[in-house]
Amino acid sequence: MKKLLCPSIMNLDTEDLVDQVKRLDAAETDIFHLDLMDGSFVPNFGMSLNEFKVVRRHTDKPLDVHMMVQNPIRYIRLMADYGLDIIYIHPESDPMPSLTLQRIRDMGKKAGLVINPGTSMESIRALYPLIDYLMIMTVNPGFCGQLYLPWIDQKIEQAVEERKPWGFPIVIDGGVDKTVMTRLASKGVEGFVLGRLILFDQTEKDYTKLMQWMRTL
Repeated sequence: MKKLLCPSIMNLDTEDLVDQVKRLDAAETDIFHLDLMDGSFVPNFGMSLNEFKVVRRHTDKPLDVHMMVQNPIRYIRLMADYGLDIIYIHPESDPMPSLTLQRIRDMGKKAGLVINPGTSMESIRALYPLIDYLMIMTVNPGFCGQLYLPWIDQKIEQAVEERKPWGFPIVIDGGVDKTVMTRLASKGVEGFVLGRLILFDQTEKDYTKLMQWMRTL
């Protein structure tokens, strides 16, 4: 099973963003992961739209955006216009997530659903036919560098089983380290958002070597 390695660009300093993006691109990144926050749905602000432009300008790889905002339907056209390929929304933030997911697809983009640690799989089951990716938060969203919440394992196992009729990839966001990646890949998880624990705070700074090592886990 091929892993989808998705570096989280919010971990990078804006001063050398271009260089870092080029290095990650050369290291065979699968998907660049971007975060949009409004300070309301989560108590923080993420990347700027100008940073989205910079990343898009310096890679042809797919870009996803994790929209931690209230009423995301207001912003999906903007995200499409900025060249985002996969648009994730939270069902907790949207009064009509089915409509928003369908509109994302109607724009020719991939529709992603992302759920918080406290959100049940039962509450999103009706949306499975409308999604191309499912992202499971394994930390509470909004801040980098948090540790994986081990009680999420049961939810991940449930998601892997339930997605079989649709086949959408499952992506994990939060607290990914060597142990987490190895364990969850063996359970059937394809995608991993890469943050400080496994990528950016490593002694090894060669992204190509780090990516190659992760693919062996």
